[in-house]
Amino acid sequence: SYTTDTKSREENKKTVENLYRLSVDIKKIRRLKEWVLLQDVAYVKEIAGILQEMGADETAVANILERCPEAILHTPAEINSQRALWQLVCQNEKQLIKLIEQFPESFFTTEYHENQKANILFFQELGLKNNIITRFLTSAPSIFYNPVEKNKNVIEALQRNYLSLGGSDANMKIWILKLLSQNPFILLNSSSAIQENLEFLQKTAFTDHEVLQLLSKLKGFIFQLTPTTMQKSMLFSKNVFKCSDQELKQLVLKCPALLYYSVPVLEERLEGLLKEGISVAQIRDTPMVLELTTQIVQYRIKKLSALGYDIKSGTLESLNGTKKDFEANYGKIQSKKERPIFNPVAPINIED
Repeated sequence: SYTTDTKSREENKKTVENLYRLSVDIKKIRRLKEWVLLQDVAYVKEIAGILQEMGADETAVANILERCPEAILHTPAEINSQRALWQLVCQNEKQLIKLIEQFPESFFTTEYHENQKANILFFQELGLKNNIITRFLTSAPSIFYNPVEKNKNVIEALQRNYLSLGGSDANMKIWILKLLSQNPFILLNSSSAIQENLEFLQKTAFTDHEVLQLLSKLKGFIFQLTPTTMQKSMLFSKNVFKCSDQELKQLVLKCPALLYYSVPVLEERLEGLLKEGISVAQIRDTPMVLELTTQIVQYRIKKLSALGYDIKSGTLESLNGTKKDFEANYGKIQSKKERPIFNPVAPINIED
């Protein structure tokens, strides 16, 4: 409904004045999205009014319009429709205005209103909780721009494949919902791409049960890959670890990142580990360490070294895991180091 190709290169004085009255930083808009100020028609007062009605204070309104100035180019009717739509999944207007403050671009994308509505209803029917749907609306808004039929096709393809790989009817719904909540972007893939990737894994001698295992471990990322990239990554790992096809398969099941990361990423991470004096044999024993970036590995090695822990002679297990896992491991090593060898309050063994 608006265009970035403006005929008159003059700012709309009324728009600027209205924004100024709302304490909006005009300089910021000029710097980032000046074209908004050049439009003949804008609904500054009306949009600000709707936001205030929802509970936004003066500062919140100014922040929203600074971050997403194109909001003022939408008609009040469009914004009210969007408000009603998001209320289908928001607990109350307080939660809604908080979301708009954090993700104004997602809320003010009204061009796909009908698709958004159909997809919200479809996800609710599917059994996704409203708090998950609101998370999708803000962090993965593009999945709502698809026609609902496209998203249905992808879900149906996943259901078909899950059953054909030996998954049970009873667990299918839980599996689909978990997969979606972990990675909603799987809906941006085509159902044929999903099919191709699964067939590639089956041809690579993974059993149906193992393919299902990989699907769950990869949290849906497998659908963003292609047979070619997976093949290259597997070949790279096979050469580095000098292993047989069967051994490679076990390594991939242990660490699906070997399938997911591209060759340049794996190369860089491997080099980073070798520079720290870690051997290929150690990495092969604990391949999950390749899931970490070089910077994280360096930081963790430094912390462990300060405790006198030699990573070159020990296992890499202590490097692994999330930040929380690492901190817990680090704490155990630290307390072991600080514990006195002789305990003065321990009972004396007479026989000694």
